[in-house]
Amino acid sequence: MVYPTQINVYGPLEAFASGFATELRRQGYTANSASLLMNLMTHVSRWLVNQGLDVDGLVTDEVERFFVARRAAGYVNHRTSKALQPMLLYLRGLGVVPAPPPPSPDGPVDVVLERFRCYLTIERGLARGTVRGYVEAVRPFLRSRILPGGTELDLVHLNAADITAFVVARCAQQSPGAASMTVTALRSLLGYLYVEGWIKQSLVWAVPTVPGRCLIGLPKGLSPEELRRLLAACDRRTRSGRRDFAILNLLARLGLRVGEVAALQLDDIGWRVGEIAVHGKGQSVDRLPLPTDVGEALVAYIRRGRPATAEGRSVFVRIRAPHRALKPASVGAVVLAAARRAGLPHIHPHRLRHTVATELLRAGASLPEIGQLLRHRRVLSTAIYAKVDREALRAIARPWPGGDS
Repeated sequence: MVYPTQINVYGPLEAFASGFATELRRQGYTANSASLLMNLMTHVSRWLVNQGLDVDGLVTDEVERFFVARRAAGYVNHRTSKALQPMLLYLRGLGVVPAPPPPSPDGPVDVVLERFRCYLTIERGLARGTVRGYVEAVRPFLRSRILPGGTELDLVHLNAADITAFVVARCAQQSPGAASMTVTALRSLLGYLYVEGWIKQSLVWAVPTVPGRCLIGLPKGLSPEELRRLLAACDRRTRSGRRDFAILNLLARLGLRVGEVAALQLDDIGWRVGEIAVHGKGQSVDRLPLPTDVGEALVAYIRRGRPATAEGRSVFVRIRAPHRALKPASVGAVVLAAARRAGLPHIHPHRLRHTVATELLRAGASLPEIGQLLRHRRVLSTAIYAKVDREALRAIARPWPGGDS
């Protein structure tokens, strides 16, 4: 199929058609996908003519009106504004279409939450996903403080009884994990409100403690056979298979988190010294040795799997254009898809991290050594793996009263 470099576009977008087609080629779009987007550009330009608008008329409201008309005309593809994003990004990059205005805080709750988000990101240095979790966890609490009229929050009269009542009512409806997030985020919010002068005294102490479940569960790693099947489910004859195989090796051999895999950059791989730099929690950067088999999987993907049109320096990118960096959720989806192909039950990516720890323990590694590889900040995080070492536990177990010793 011939790539669509010459497109019959007339109207306000005619001058930008050739450049847009070239940009689609640069981003790695197939000829078929590019043709569909160019046809959409033709339709938009024709609609602008009918509406008496120029290029700078492609603002959010007008884009929505265009798709309402497109759906009403019976089009079966490209029926939402998401389809227009490649073209809009290109035109905004040229400066001919205005960028959408940033969303403004909606009401007093969003005002406080936006400032809280900045505090968590800048002052505390928390990861984006953690910040998002904290913000959403405390949103119901701030909503409960809205005064009649909906324009102000009552934080001045906040007291310990109010906090306790909220936690009791809220956590009763949540799972243990969600309840733990609620109280942790609420303590962080109350500390912020006090520092910024929203409340007159620190009320962090007033947040009740959720009954702890630490060390209750037993970490469950994959068996060697399950891990073999998981890795074998990647067809390394294909680009996607080589990418997925490299991802699974990083998760299963080095115990990386999905966010750490997604954040990996080409410059983080030290080929000469045989190590990689891992961007972990709290903006920390740790260096880990790069095993030979993991390095070989990375080389195979980078040489014969990573698209030449990949954007930026991220190691793992989308297979389909535009070839942007994978998000943590997409890395997790790689594990789920491989498990499904291997005929294995649902496997959460964190189980591969457990697999690393349990295999090291069985090989004779100490808990401090395991904690160092997994980059645990607290000894308690590693202590859960002591329950897997049954031989060591058997040596210290006391006889059951009345039973055989």
